[in-house]
Amino acid sequence: MIKSIRRILRMHRIFIAQDLKKLMEYKVDFLTGMFGFIIYQTINLIFLWVIFSNIPALKGWTYEQIIFIYGFSLLPKGIDHLFFDHLWNVGYWYIAKGEFDKYLTRPINPLFTVIVERFQVDALGEMVVGIALIASTIGKVSLQWSVLNVILFILILPFATLIYTGIKIITTSVAFWTKRSGQITHVCYLVNDFAKYPTTIYNDVIRNVITYIIPFAFTAFYPASYFITGENPLFNLGGTVIAAVVLMAVGVLLWNKGVSVYESAGS
Repeated sequence: MIKSIRRILRMHRIFIAQDLKKLMEYKVDFLTGMFGFIIYQTINLIFLWVIFSNIPALKGWTYEQIIFIYGFSLLPKGIDHLFFDHLWNVGYWYIAKGEFDKYLTRPINPLFTVIVERFQVDALGEMVVGIALIASTIGKVSLQWSVLNVILFILILPFATLIYTGIKIITTSVAFWTKRSGQITHVCYLVNDFAKYPTTIYNDVIRNVITYIIPFAFTAFYPASYFITGENPLFNLGGTVIAAVVLMAVGVLLWNKGVSVYESAGS
């Protein structure tokens, strides 16, 4: 057991070192990606500012409250991007080209190996912007902060992150049967843009989809709204935990089933 843990940690350090080396080799690509992300987020924030320059509130939510929700949404998304984004390559390429074989030859769980093999350091941009937006609302939003809520804030972020990861594992696993599933993951991820804003501004169909079917609302609006209002902790926070556990459980079961039926492919 100890030898296995040491082997895993050694692989972990090697993969991190490789990613940092690649980052230094492709600094222009990294900086370009960061610049593009910042521009994209800036445009979204300008759009919000234009809306709120004409109205004082949107369905009862102020500009500063929505900025807090928007900033909160970037944290779990950024953490998922940092640690679990390599799953995209499995859905798009590795299974279709037979490159998934290499994970089956290693004495470590294939899912774990895929996850730790690569880290997307450009995700740090999302997290920095998210923290900056949240910090900008301090003193402008009556946040329900206490020692307990600070602890809850820290604890809820991993669960909100695992909602993204669970959805990614589920949609990636489809590739074991279809050879490619990156497009499915992409379509599901498009829904997460709705979670950056209060669900109360949407009609029932959209609200139910992002709450109960592809529950991205639990990655941002619901937990963020608890810290703003202090209301409905069982639903806003408990729902986030339940959604994360269910999605990860389904994802791991589907992944393991997919691995068991995997047949090497290639072009």
